[in-house]
Amino acid sequence: MDANGKPEEKHIELLAGKIKECLPPSSVTKEDVVILCIGSDRYVGDALGPLVGTMLEEKNLPLSVYGTLEEPVHAFNLNIILKKIDKKKRKPVIIGIDASLGGREQVGHIMFKNGPLIPGTALKKMLPEVGDYHFVGFVNYVDPLPESQFLNDTRLYTVMNLANAITDVITEVFEEEKN
Repeated sequence: MDANGKPEEKHIELLAGKIKECLPPSSVTKEDVVILCIGSDRYVGDALGPLVGTMLEEKNLPLSVYGTLEEPVHAFNLNIILKKIDKKKRKPVIIGIDASLGGREQVGHIMFKNGPLIPGTALKKMLPEVGDYHFVGFVNYVDPLPESQFLNDTRLYTVMNLANAITDVITEVFEEEKN
């Protein structure tokens, strides 16, 4: 999905519909869903996850959200948070969210995939795979600069558009089911 600017409602509904098809049938309740938003608010390019987590908490959806601006989930506490989730939830459905680097044409786009998220790969960090499904938002593109520079040179406008779009999609998936 293209999140450059405000995505059209039909694109949000289309992606939300595809996500509903992917999620396990009604044996999974909304309370079993964990949204794991990975990143740090110390770098604009890495703040996508914590921004989405904060926005989702403000929506008061019946989901467990880990990773906000106040309490980010990042490389240093990811394993602790995963153990915490494992203790609290029996068989959660985990949806991971993280920022990613891609090609120039991918910047501002969102990808939703079946399968685990592998956080930290752009910065060559060895972190555990997380989740059953995941969103990545392409915040910047690969350049000859050192990898850590990508996160510093990312536009907040792009990150905010991606965060708003991902939040809108997740809200569409889980808020609609309340009715």
